[in-house]
Amino acid sequence: MISYNELAWTEEFLSDPASYEQEISGYVSLLRHNADIPVNTLLHLGCGAGRHDRWFREHFTVTGVDISEAMLTLAKKTNPEVEYHRGDMRDFSIGRQYDAVIIPDSIDYMTTANDLRQAIRTAAVHLKPGGLLLITGKTRETFRNNSFAYTGEKGNTHLTVLECNYVNPYHPDTYDITLIYLIREKGELTSYVENTTAGIFPIKTWENLFEEAGLSLETSMLDGLYDNFILGDSEYRLTLFLGKKSLSQDK
Repeated sequence: MISYNELAWTEEFLSDPASYEQEISGYVSLLRHNADIPVNTLLHLGCGAGRHDRWFREHFTVTGVDISEAMLTLAKKTNPEVEYHRGDMRDFSIGRQYDAVIIPDSIDYMTTANDLRQAIRTAAVHLKPGGLLLITGKTRETFRNNSFAYTGEKGNTHLTVLECNYVNPYHPDTYDITLIYLIREKGELTSYVENTTAGIFPIKTWENLFEEAGLSLETSMLDGLYDNFILGDSEYRLTLFLGKKSLSQDK
């Protein structure tokens, strides 16, 4: 994926770290009020360029994991005090447990139910008894087609990114993400198009996989997170999956 490798640098144009503060405050409140243990340590799977961690680190000791070396380079630059590792959330292992595990932005790249199962299992293994797993995801029942536009400018570079999400009726449990990059360096245009398949599963699948991993599950809706960027009258409905590991489970 060029968006997470060759074009990872565009994150610095499109993502204002301050814009994440309200979102992170909501996550912190959920974790603090629902865990059965004090939440001091946090494992962030699929951390990307570390924009969320800019705020998570104000509340927790954070460990970040991502599959993209280019994204991790940006994350380390933004958050030099955070411990980062390269790894795949489906099979990552660090050999210790955390008060909370969070996947706020990248679970959609699990394109099969088995991928999702492995990611949830990884999170559960790294979770202390009484701790929480928080995933921001989508369900087949609530997600709709939508499109977004993002822009940014620094120095002689101007960037516009268009994103289209299409729920594919011919391929169950997936949706298509098409990204169009328009990059102007001193007025000269370069363009890129990237097509990616993402996973989108029925709520029953989520419930079954949390149960398999030994986690109780509560869900709630998260709307309006990308309203400033959405085009037309479409909507972008997200589901918060909050899984708790029982205090009685062995460490």
